[in-house]
Amino acid sequence: MQGDDGPDGEPVVVERRSGPYGEVVLRRRGGRYEIIANGCFLMDTSDGRSERLLVDAALAALPADRPRPSVLIGGLGVGFSLARAAAEPRWGRIAVVEREEVVIGWHHSGPLAAVSGPALADPRTEIVHADLVRHLRTAPRGETFDALCLDIDNGPDWTVTEGNDSLYTPDGLAACRARLTPGGVLAVWSARPSAAFEQALRNAGFLRVRTEEIPVARGVPDAVHLAVGPA
Repeated sequence: MQGDDGPDGEPVVVERRSGPYGEVVLRRRGGRYEIIANGCFLMDTSDGRSERLLVDAALAALPADRPRPSVLIGGLGVGFSLARAAAEPRWGRIAVVEREEVVIGWHHSGPLAAVSGPALADPRTEIVHADLVRHLRTAPRGETFDALCLDIDNGPDWTVTEGNDSLYTPDGLAACRARLTPGGVLAVWSARPSAAFEQALRNAGFLRVRTEEIPVARGVPDAVHLAVGPA
């Protein structure tokens, strides 16, 4: 690992790995790290507001008297959502599903441990190495969560990896509903608000559908789509 940026402030590749879903790259640019999948920027460690909101908004949408709610976080990413969940004592079980083994390694023994180290050591935390879309459909029938916080791509209108788009289809949303306890919350991160996805959530039987927007320095805001399953 090099200690400085490249020439003219160019990012430095920390690790590049090809796997079953394509190429994943960890880069360092100044004091932040970036994850690139199949040549497309996914996320970095510069902010994290929307990734934290993903978890906070889901918890706020649950009844305040629900004891020790469980949460499944779809996508480990740079670790902001996991770290936020572990910092909240109200959460009970915290399961994180991540399909890229190299990303898990960057958190256990690589540069991203600075973000997620305490959360990984939390006894409530469980890391599941699996494809989220497949895991939602094939996990044991009785395995449900009070909240699903999903951030596996750039959102319903801009998927990076083939197959991820099926999460936002009627079948994918039905699989999400099946993994929720009665009245559980689905929160989905997106690189832009999507009115079409809001309607898809309503069509799939979700209630109290709404979108929280997070302003960014340039361009359209990030978004967290929220919906509540039937009681």
